[in-house]
Amino acid sequence: MNKFKSLFAPLALVLLTACSAVTPEGEAPPLQGARMGGAFSLINQEGKTVTDKDFAGKYRLIYFGYSFCPDVCPVDAQVMGRALRLFEAEDKARALKVVPIFITVDPARDTPAVLKQFVSNFHPRMVGLTGSVAQIDDVAQRYGIAFMRAKPNADGAYLVDHARMIVLYGPQGEPIAIMPQNAGETAAKDMATELARWVK
Repeated sequence: MNKFKSLFAPLALVLLTACSAVTPEGEAPPLQGARMGGAFSLINQEGKTVTDKDFAGKYRLIYFGYSFCPDVCPVDAQVMGRALRLFEAEDKARALKVVPIFITVDPARDTPAVLKQFVSNFHPRMVGLTGSVAQIDDVAQRYGIAFMRAKPNADGAYLVDHARMIVLYGPQGEPIAIMPQNAGETAAKDMATELARWVK
């Protein structure tokens, strides 16, 4: 529990900063100056080591979750994929600058093979990232994501409580904005609108 609280502190700061997300055109991004993001070295769904430098020059739409999540993670990943497709239909050149990235908080079960099957359901360019427990714990803390793995039950099953947040990062890895995650038919459209707003 203490670990969860320590990870929650940067998240609370980010969420407070994000209250100013609705800004007139021309103003600074709502997350400008937020202390989140940074270097990482993880394994993608093809089993290859990738680092933050592999995404240099690209906008990154990053979500932390896990494939065994019974509810919100598949929904959020689906909205990410649909939003990017809408943006692609509107402006393919700019949309190709965006890489959707799903980072697991459950590396014990989310092997590259499992992630490959999972992310392929949502968008052909979605990247799934995993790693050791230590690597995932480190990157989650850097990116302001609080989570807590529950103890397995008698069958070995368990859940992972985690912050539900999709964040857009810029070409240099700088945090730009928390994406809207409203429910309903407009969810993907609202996210696509935000992508169109911030991706240059």
